[in-house]
Amino acid sequence: MDPCCREAGSYTCITMSVTRLAYFLPALLLLSNAWGGKPNIIMIMADDMGYETVGVNGCDDYKTPNIDAMAKKGMRFTNAFANPICTPSRVKLMTGKANVRNYTFFGKLDRGQKTFGNYFRDAGYKTCISGKWQLGQETDAPSHFGFDQSCLWQLKKGNSHTIKGKKYDSRHTSPDLSINGVAKEFRNGEFGPDVCVDFIEKFLEANKDESFFVYYPMILPHCPFVPTPGTLDYDPNSPGSPTYKGDAKYFKNMVEHVDQLVGRIASKVDELGLSENTLIVFTGDNGTDVPVVTSLNGKSVAGGKGKANHDSGVRTPFFVTMPGTVQAGKVSDELVDFSDLLPTFCELAKIDTSENKKLDGVSLLPTLIGKGERKKPWSYLFYSRNDATQPASSVVVRNATHLVYRKGGPDKKIEFFDCSIPYARKLQKPSDLSDNERKVFAELSSVMKRYDTQYQSDLSKDAVQQWQKKTRAGKKKKK
Repeated sequence: MDPCCREAGSYTCITMSVTRLAYFLPALLLLSNAWGGKPNIIMIMADDMGYETVGVNGCDDYKTPNIDAMAKKGMRFTNAFANPICTPSRVKLMTGKANVRNYTFFGKLDRGQKTFGNYFRDAGYKTCISGKWQLGQETDAPSHFGFDQSCLWQLKKGNSHTIKGKKYDSRHTSPDLSINGVAKEFRNGEFGPDVCVDFIEKFLEANKDESFFVYYPMILPHCPFVPTPGTLDYDPNSPGSPTYKGDAKYFKNMVEHVDQLVGRIASKVDELGLSENTLIVFTGDNGTDVPVVTSLNGKSVAGGKGKANHDSGVRTPFFVTMPGTVQAGKVSDELVDFSDLLPTFCELAKIDTSENKKLDGVSLLPTLIGKGERKKPWSYLFYSRNDATQPASSVVVRNATHLVYRKGGPDKKIEFFDCSIPYARKLQKPSDLSDNERKVFAELSSVMKRYDTQYQSDLSKDAVQQWQKKTRAGKKKKK
C-alpha cells in the first residue's frame, strides 16, 4: 500500500488507485506485448553478505564479476535495507509485511501467512525454492507456503550432524538436505550450495516452457567460514566444519563462490533463451557477520550482523535485471526494504493483491521500468530476534538522510541519528536540532507510533495464544 494512503480516507485511496492505474496502464500493456506472456522471476538472497562485499558497490577485497555484470546490465540500488538477521528478513521478504504484524519466533514462519510462493502458484506459476529454509520443520511447510519443488537445508534437521561420533556443521561439505520433503544425506564429495544450484538448473530446464517463480535463499556465505570448491584448502571429503564459526580467512572464498553460483543461474537463463522474459533480483538477508572486516572504497567496514540501527547490520546489496524491461546501467538511491519485493513481483506479473490490506511494501516497478513515480518516503523496521516481544525489540524508521531508533517497547526513549553518510551515523542531540530536523524527527516518530498499534495485527487469535503460551513458558524456564 502507498504510504500516502495509509491515513487517508477510502474515497481518497480509491481516487488515487484509479489515477495510478490509468497512468501505468499503457506501460503495462506495452510490457505485456513485449513479453508475449507472463514474466518469470528469480529471487536470489545471499546469507550474511552486506553491501560492502560486492565489487560494483566499491568492494576492494573480493572479486564478484558475475554479480557486477548483473548490476551493470540492470539497476543497482544504494539504499536497500534488510532486517539485521536471517529469519526476520525471510518473513518480511516472503510476506511483504513488517515483522511487527506477523513475526512469532526465530526459525518459524506462522502458517497463517500468505507468501509470494502462494501468490504465484495460485496464479498458475511453477514454483521452486532451493537453499536455506529455517522457517519450521513441518514436512509440508514448503508446499504449504506455495512451492511445488524444494531442495532445502534446515527443514527436517538442524544445523549439525554426527559422523563417526563427532559433531559437524551440515550445510557445506557432506550436507544434509531435504529434497521435496524427503531427508537426504550427501556423503560423496558434494558441496551443499552447489547441490542447491544443480536443483535450480534442473527446475529451469524442466519448466522452460512454463511461467516460473524461483526463490533461492542461499546457504553462503554464512559461517562456518570454510574453503570452497576450486580453492587450495578445499577437501570434498570433509564431514563439515567442527566449529560454528570456522576461519574468517575463508570468507573471501565464500563470497567469490556466491558469485560463481549467481553466474551459473544467469548463464542457464541465457542458455534457455529466457533472459528477456526473466526478472532476476540479487540481495543479502542482513549485514556481514563478525569478525569479517572488508575494505569499501578504501575504508574498513566491520561486519555488524544483528545491529538494527547501523548500516553494517542492515544495508544490503540490491540489483535487479531484466533486459529490455528494467533500465540498464541505472543507479538509484531510492529507499528499498524487503516488504517491497512481493508487491513488485505481483505488479510485474499482474497478480492481484488487493484483498491483502496489510501489505507494507511499495512496488519498485515504476522505478525499474522508468515509468511513473514511486513514493516511499520512509522505511520501517521492527526486529525482535527470538520471539517478537516488544520489550526485546529494536525499531527503526528511516528516510534518505535520518533515522529514529528505539530499543524496547513504546514507552522507551526514541533516539535520532543523521545517517546521510553510509556507515557513519551520528547521534543528534535534541537541543542541537534545526527546525527541519525537528520536523523530520516528528514525522519518523509518528510512523513508529502508528506501527506500534499494528503489533501482531496479522496473526490469528490462535497463533497469538500459542505465542503467548510459549513466551510465558520460556520466561519461567529462564527463572
